[in-house]
Amino acid sequence: MTTTLAGARTEPVAPPQLWTPRLWGALAVLCAVLFLDGLDVSMVGVALPSIGTELGLSTTALQWIINGYVLGYGGLLLLGGRTADLLGRRRVFLVALGVFAVASLVGGLVDDGTLLIATRFVKGLAAAFTAPTALSILTTTFHEGPARNRALSVFSVFGASGYSSGLILGGLLTSFGWRWTFLIPVPLAVAALVAGIALIPRDRPAAEGGHDLAGAVTLVGGMLLAVYTVVSAPERGWLDPVTLGAALVAVALLVGFVVVEQRVAHPLIRLNILRAGSIVRANLGMIALIGSYLSFQFMMTLYLQDVLHWSPLRMALALLPAGLLVAFGSPFVGRLITRYGTPPLIAASMLSMSLGYGWFLLTAGNSPHYAVTILPTMLLLGGGFAFGFSAIMAQATDGIADSEQGLASGLVQTSGQVGAALILALVTALVAGGGQDGGAGFGQFHPGVNLVTVVAVAGLLLSLAPLLTRRRGRHA
Repeated sequence: MTTTLAGARTEPVAPPQLWTPRLWGALAVLCAVLFLDGLDVSMVGVALPSIGTELGLSTTALQWIINGYVLGYGGLLLLGGRTADLLGRRRVFLVALGVFAVASLVGGLVDDGTLLIATRFVKGLAAAFTAPTALSILTTTFHEGPARNRALSVFSVFGASGYSSGLILGGLLTSFGWRWTFLIPVPLAVAALVAGIALIPRDRPAAEGGHDLAGAVTLVGGMLLAVYTVVSAPERGWLDPVTLGAALVAVALLVGFVVVEQRVAHPLIRLNILRAGSIVRANLGMIALIGSYLSFQFMMTLYLQDVLHWSPLRMALALLPAGLLVAFGSPFVGRLITRYGTPPLIAASMLSMSLGYGWFLLTAGNSPHYAVTILPTMLLLGGGFAFGFSAIMAQATDGIADSEQGLASGLVQTSGQVGAALILALVTALVAGGGQDGGAGFGQFHPGVNLVTVVAVAGLLLSLAPLLTRRRGRHA
């Protein structure tokens, strides 16, 4: 009998997989790398004011410490996942992890802002290879079904824990010096690299593919320009000639990439993967989930620190309940996926996110109270993220051949990162515009919250489609 995660499993499809110590060790390495990615992003975000003061960087330059990472990460994620399929997952994973460690060390030692931004781009580039490769190693190491669902749940815990821990550690380490936020990941990355050499299973590169140079050039160029356009538009302006020019060239390159992939004998990326409705819905769901969640956290960070003048540590503790709920709730999601399938969980996730933003808009006013408004919202968002992230990841890689797991992993993570960057750019523009007449309270952030609410509701409606179709089919 053949089943997929799109529907509930009523019987096992394969013998239970034995979780040996070596298998646990390999999962621990993959989780450690995901933890590092989340830790790095959130720690550096908290340290930005201190970095600007010591290196004399303007607000624009400081933004590129974050945007440089996003550019390398979002621009090369799709290529990173496919490269792992073509050259071997273990090899790509270990090389990229080594580059991540070296870039972290250099970033903690430099005294020049331009060099610091360059190291952030290199770290983003390395993460663009480690993140989808880690997920594809997980999905090919653990058998599809209960074992993979359980592994994905554990994997999600470490991602959320890394981000939440980074908020707190960033506040603590910045008090000793911002360089520690760059240096702390170095020994962790080196330890993961050594363990990975011993524990990550060897695999063979794909027998075909890897000769599509035109596809690689158009894909990388198009994605880098697309991400650059999104992250630089709030500063330059959406109608600025540079923004419009970069957007047009990005579209032309990506259209050229699609044309190339349809004509070459061994395409870099098989576009037919997007014919599966469940995979398309998973990618769109990831955009709605991550885009709304990160944009809302961005607004809360600005409000709590810039408007209420909270310390970074106090702000981190205020937002921590969402991360804790993800960390403690995600381990149980794997069992729910096995029992009910992914569509109900994704729908429940987007419902919880929509209710969270809706409650905030209903109760916030111009001065949201923490216990009445912010805390309940963060709990609803944390619960929604816990249900949604693992379920979307499972649906995005379900039924995909091992030779294309890196492609599927890179695709869904690219959707999340690039989609989140676009939504965050729109939210930033709305917040800046709202400041003209929003006063000193929360009024200027209301347009941004309205947007993330619309995004979450759109994700909810999308997630309900397969459930309604299934119900009509049973009725017929």
